[in-house]
Amino acid sequence: FLCALSQPRAGCALAFQAPCPSRSPLPHSDVMFVVGREQQKVFAHRCVLACRCQAFRGMLSQVPAGSQDSSSSVSPQSPFILGNVQPEVFLAVIEFLYTNSVTLNSHIALEVLTSSVEYGLQDLCKLCVKFIKDTLSVEQVCEALQAAVTYGQADLQQHCLAFIEGCTAAVVRTQGFRELSDVVLARVLRSDRLAVDELDLVQAVREWAHVSSAVLERPVPEVAALPVRELRLPLLAPSELVTLESYNQQDLLIPVENIAAAWRAHALRKGSGVPSRLCRPRRGTRPRDHHRHLEPHAK
Repeated sequence: FLCALSQPRAGCALAFQAPCPSRSPLPHSDVMFVVGREQQKVFAHRCVLACRCQAFRGMLSQVPAGSQDSSSSVSPQSPFILGNVQPEVFLAVIEFLYTNSVTLNSHIALEVLTSSVEYGLQDLCKLCVKFIKDTLSVEQVCEALQAAVTYGQADLQQHCLAFIEGCTAAVVRTQGFRELSDVVLARVLRSDRLAVDELDLVQAVREWAHVSSAVLERPVPEVAALPVRELRLPLLAPSELVTLESYNQQDLLIPVENIAAAWRAHALRKGSGVPSRLCRPRRGTRPRDHHRHLEPHAK
């Protein structure tokens, strides 16, 4: 059986269909999982799961919840309870273990990626990454980037960042952008190729900070400390800085010293004392008269 498994494939038709709760167990199946809030029953064969996945091998060596039998032979009536996994996601993992292929869609791909990492299934992980890259959208790119950073998928990170750089103005308006972690958002803000003006970016970060503050129950200045360091305030015109100061009095998003440094750049007509990266216009920055004074600091 295992010799018949060729190179992993994504999007192939199901060669194995785990039965729905109303169906009988598969022939000779000897393990049952109860999956998700729906408590969907999934029947499988211990030998297949154990041979294909070390994580399942360890799981199956244990007596599942509700079992009174301490022997290694466990009946399908003694289920393993997996309450935090969507049935569709778990079935995709089972499909891969039986067929070396997987049928994905945009609703489950990221969660299947999560499961592939948790179960140590590198080939399934590669299939998920390829599918996510091929189907990336404005609405999902931030969630994909967050997952890529969380699971150390450098290639997917690079792909997501390039996608964000291509349509930044649309991405910053998505719910996914507001749900980024501070570390990932700061990484996005370091890019010179974001296709959005700095003033719009400041507003997007402000909206992100208020959402994060409410979710984490922490003050806005605290949750935003890391991303705010990447905002390029010297690029803003004096009138824009005045407006920024007005908003800042309400939520203290930006440290006073950061705004003072931007004013100093205007007064001295150069970016003296400001990190050079904060004086570089991004790809989408609208030109302003004072930018010519910052040019010696651009690369």
